Amino acid sequence: MAKKQQTTTTEQNNADRTVTQNRRAFHDFFIEQQLETGIVLSGTEIKSIRDGKATISEAYVRIQNGELWLIGSHITPYSHGSWTNHDPDRPRKLLAHAREIEALKKAVEQKGLSIVPLRIRLKNGRAKVDIGVARGKKLYDKRQASAERDAKRDMDRARSDRG
Repeated sequence: MAKKQQTTTTEQNNADRTVTQNRRAFHDFFIEQQLETGIVLSGTEIKSIRDGKATISEAYVRIQNGELWLIGSHITPYSHGSWTNHDPDRPRKLLAHAREIEALKKAVEQKGLSIVPLRIRLKNGRAKVDIGVARGKKLYDKRQASAERDAKRDMDRARSDRG
């Protein structure tokens, strides 16, 4: 019996878990392409991320010297850390293949798109950042999306009232 409980705990540690999601990105942009990247963390940053103390709502991704950089994200210093705690607002390098970075660079330069972080999640104990190539929404696009969401909500409510 104890062996079964131990494997369950291991399975929970290896499961994917979304730590934070950038809801603003889905509201302000059309996401045309998504890519999973790794992130270079230092010291106690991974412990803070596991505690859910990360925000990416104001963050963006920039390509510099053939590398991806996450700028504007905030990872709160670890509560049980010491003088070795990290700088919460420092730029963090994202890890992707060179061909993927080159494709992102071409899309951003030619089509006038942006690269935004969509979510931070844990995958097999490692932090991953999902980024998206995004096109900005106009005000009327946001209104249309809001109207569609409200209409869907009303239809679901009417369906649940019947049965």
